[in-house]
Amino acid sequence: MTTEATRRRPGEPCWVSLMVHGLDATQDFYRELFGWEFVPGPQQLGPYVRALLDGKEVAGIGRLPADRQLPIAWTPYMASDDIDETAERIRMCGGTIGVGPLDAADAGRLVIAADPEGAVFGAWQAAAHTGTALFGTHGTPVWNELMTRETSAVGKFYESVFGYDLEPVVPAGTDLLTLRLDDRPVASIHGVGHALPRDRGSYWMTYFEVEDPDAIAVTVVDLGGHVVREPYEGTSGRQATVADPEGAVFTVVRTARRN
Repeated sequence: MTTEATRRRPGEPCWVSLMVHGLDATQDFYRELFGWEFVPGPQQLGPYVRALLDGKEVAGIGRLPADRQLPIAWTPYMASDDIDETAERIRMCGGTIGVGPLDAADAGRLVIAADPEGAVFGAWQAAAHTGTALFGTHGTPVWNELMTRETSAVGKFYESVFGYDLEPVVPAGTDLLTLRLDDRPVASIHGVGHALPRDRGSYWMTYFEVEDPDAIAVTVVDLGGHVVREPYEGTSGRQATVADPEGAVFTVVRTARRN
């Protein structure tokens, strides 16, 4: 079922954004993959576009300065009622601030930060732009999961900053936490130990809803990306992990409601 978003409560994931070197080529890739169309967005951090489906905003893509060799990765943004207070809380709890707080024209106010394990995330105080406006259809973000070595310490960080309730996930022996707000799951943290790539460190994984993960995996390769993990049956449905031509890793999933 397709749904439209309303204003988010603090801590709820509200947007995903990607910074790349080749903005035009990246737009072509996701246009072919998800059917996205693009319109200009705020330019405070350089050239930036918003991706649309059915005229509704679903994600953002910006261009990195030519001299910045930063990891290319999808970044989730958590809602905030007071971005300056959120930034201070991030610092007090052991995180670091990379960008901001700053205004993105009349759209809102943002900060880009890293948790104590180095995973990059954003926080967004909405004004004119309230975040992702469409869910439950092909090409929309459906979930965010933090991939890290172990969940204990970093889970406490996110609990302190955003007020999440932390719920361990069974079966026993699995280092997995669900982050909940108002008794509703909004994200997760997965401790994978030494399976975490040494050259990457902790990172947030964005999941996108698709109709056919197997077909998407083939299309990714045809468009110049690659498959990180071949399609398989996951707990939430059929899924595959892939990377775009610049190396941004994401997961495509057909959730259980589509089966």
